[in-house]
Amino acid sequence: MINLIVLLIVGGVLGWLASIVMRTDAQQGIFLNIVVGIVGALLAGLLITPMIGGASITDGSFSATSLLISFLGAVVLLGIVNLVRRGSVR
Repeated sequence: MINLIVLLIVGGVLGWLASIVMRTDAQQGIFLNIVVGIVGALLAGLLITPMIGGASITDGSFSATSLLISFLGAVVLLGIVNLVRRGSVR
């Protein structure tokens, strides 16, 4: 239960930071930031982690490497969403 709460909080912060980097912060609310953070962490766990090693936050690892990997996954997710929605990445 505690891991779920920590995952929601950390996912929300990572999603919020990724939305600031990708300039979509004004379009997203708290719920969407949490979703972007968690789905980005899942995406990073599937794509980035096997290439460089380590773990994502969805595996229960909260190291600096796992936070960075999950943040990169959230940024990639927002880039893909922008590409589909607008036809270009900001």
